[in-house]
Amino acid sequence: MSSIDALRKKFHRRVCRESIFLKSSRTPSIADTSSKLSAEVSKDIFRAIGLPVSTSNIEGQTAGKNFELATMEFIEASIALLSHLRPAQWIYSVHNDISQFVQYAHLADLKSLVNNNKEALTALGDYVFNPDVVVARKPLSDNEINARQNLVRAGSYPKLSPLRGLNQAEEKPLLHASISCKLTLRSDRSQNARTEGLNLIRNRKGHTPHIAVVTAEPMPTRLASLAHGTGDIDCVYHFALDELVQAVKASKNEAALDSLLPLIDGKRLRDIADLPFDLVA
Repeated sequence: MSSIDALRKKFHRRVCRESIFLKSSRTPSIADTSSKLSAEVSKDIFRAIGLPVSTSNIEGQTAGKNFELATMEFIEASIALLSHLRPAQWIYSVHNDISQFVQYAHLADLKSLVNNNKEALTALGDYVFNPDVVVARKPLSDNEINARQNLVRAGSYPKLSPLRGLNQAEEKPLLHASISCKLTLRSDRSQNARTEGLNLIRNRKGHTPHIAVVTAEPMPTRLASLAHGTGDIDCVYHFALDELVQAVKASKNEAALDSLLPLIDGKRLRDIADLPFDLVA
């Protein structure tokens, strides 16, 4: 019988094998080697995890893609264990155009307009993007809705809700969550998660999906740069939060600890194991 703990361990094993490697200095690749604190904390995280890290170099793009797949498969397996808490037909994918989902289907027309008009592109920007990991829900057939008792029939209400598949001319799934996966937060690209989150909020027609970031960043200050504030991201999830806290405490760096603990207490930073529970809440 599987458990969330077991799935978390499996996730760590895959990340250690496919996304993170030891540099020539025996420092994990998520560390900023110009920072002594980053190197120390990174090493202690993996000591706490207790799994071997790859000794073969992994190209950045490959490491990132592997991290996305590992995250998606962890979420999928975890939600399967939680299916009794929120029954649904879930869809999981990576880099799926958001215009493929009910709330953002109208953006396909905007994308076509922008792509054929340079002035429109300058004025409007590109609102259509492909989230790293997507969780979506399939619409329901009338047979599924009527599984326990007859609630709907042909021509009956509801006539507009997209959850009822019959109400859609071209059936599309409902976007439930958009998850940005960043192994580290050392580049300006990590802040793209904020822009993507704001686009999801501002350009939807319907409910806002969950908007989350998953990262293995070891530096509390960099985590704070993304996790602080509210409105554009639900929460940042660390791939090994307890191990990170242990490592930062072991460093005896009070400033780092003062950056990290308020993020947790302020409900802005959680562990990867919390994510599937938040998605079915």
